Amino acid sequence: MAFKADAAKIKRWREERQWSQEHLAELAGLGLRTVQRIEKGEPASQDSMMALASAFDVEVMALSVDVEAEVAALAKGRMSKARAGVHLSFYIHLAGYGVGMVTFLAISLGMGGDSFIMKWPMLWWTVGLAAHGAALGIVEAVARFQRV
Repeated sequence: MAFKADAAKIKRWREERQWSQEHLAELAGLGLRTVQRIEKGEPASQDSMMALASAFDVEVMALSVDVEAEVAALAKGRMSKARAGVHLSFYIHLAGYGVGMVTFLAISLGMGGDSFIMKWPMLWWTVGLAAHGAALGIVEAVARFQRV
């Protein structure tokens, strides 16, 4: 069974103790190439992880990456980017809406006459903006729910 070793932590601990890779390999009873592979982030066997843990005088889990925490952080980052994208698209839509409404108003007033000629495009664009706002609200509600 292969473990996901925390390569950065192993390297940092080795350097804090001012050990070379050769010295760590000797203390752990491992080959130099094994230590190099583990510090590169490649999977390590259970025996290799136990040997390194013994050399550092820690539990094996202290040298392992918490996969669940990594996945949670990755998901949180993706959700944050998605939320930022939805917010940006809404604000761009809102700015376009403002310019469009002024333009439609100017066209309708410029045409004169008894009827307000641009009322239907204005109405449907307002409906579209409201739907976009509702989608933004749903995204925020989901984000709040997932934080709980």
